[in-house]
Amino acid sequence: MDKFRMIFQFLQSNQESFTNGICGIMALASAHLYTAFKFNCPCLPNYNMSYGMGVLFVPPIVLFLLGFVMNNNVSMLAEEWKRPIGMRQKDPAVLRYMLCSMTQRAFIAPAVWVSVTLLHGECFICAFCTSVPLDKLGNLTDVNLSEKEIKRILARIPCKDIYDGHDIIEQEVAARYIRCISQALGWTFILIMTFLAFLVRAIRPCFTQAAFLKSKYWSHYIDIERKLFDETCTEHAKSFAKVCIQQFFETINRDMGLGPAIFTEAKTTEQEEKEKLLGITDQGTMNKLLKNWHKCKPPLNLSKREIHNGNGCIKENHQFNNLNGSKKEVIAYYSKV
Repeated sequence: MDKFRMIFQFLQSNQESFTNGICGIMALASAHLYTAFKFNCPCLPNYNMSYGMGVLFVPPIVLFLLGFVMNNNVSMLAEEWKRPIGMRQKDPAVLRYMLCSMTQRAFIAPAVWVSVTLLHGECFICAFCTSVPLDKLGNLTDVNLSEKEIKRILARIPCKDIYDGHDIIEQEVAARYIRCISQALGWTFILIMTFLAFLVRAIRPCFTQAAFLKSKYWSHYIDIERKLFDETCTEHAKSFAKVCIQQFFETINRDMGLGPAIFTEAKTTEQEEKEKLLGITDQGTMNKLLKNWHKCKPPLNLSKREIHNGNGCIKENHQFNNLNGSKKEVIAYYSKV
């Protein structure tokens, strides 16, 4: 049990690495899922295109959404976006940074699925088998068939066991032709994704390094603040429950007349737990505190304590804390010459 607790604490303290690991696992799972997936083309002119394109695009959409679902920062981003301004202004750059980071991670598994599918080529053969250029690859000189019948025969190219159009075009020739185009598109897609990843990772910080660092810092702050608030609430709830239970047993002892009992150790523990309650000792006050935390988070200014009114919000004669406000900066240059 202690080992599981240590693993859980490690994952909590290294959430970014854990999220990257989850995205990598999903990418490998998507590749393995495709190899385990049994591709069954309907081999019908009116259904091949829908089936092939569905296999190519529907699973990546599902994997993309799962990438957001598996990311714990989605709820944090939504909460930060929808929360009232209160005493703390919202920085759109931080929200954009968080959204871009989650989108990049969520896009890994869909990109792997599309790449593997195009390189394998089965769904492309199923979707575009009726578009094979018969004037270049086939033979229609002695064939007296309508265009509809030719489409029906070409739609059976992915199904070797029922294909009966060898007089028109060889099944292997048509499959190789379409698979070649599919693999070319697959390698092109991989090249584009790799180039875009290089641009995002290498070039973006070079142009807006200060803004990038600021957004990264405050996104980490929002994540850590939320974790610490949850931990503080958990400790408060634990202390509140412990003191409440102890007082309950003491009251029952007096009401039932069980005689004097020594609660020296219990009293000491109760006093320690009361100190952890920080003066919040009833349900109404705690509910009010939680409501005010959502509406009026404290300003990010540790140099002085702000004056609050009865609702927990800053008074009207004080300005809001603005992260985007202009600040004076002093730059010093040092020479080693």
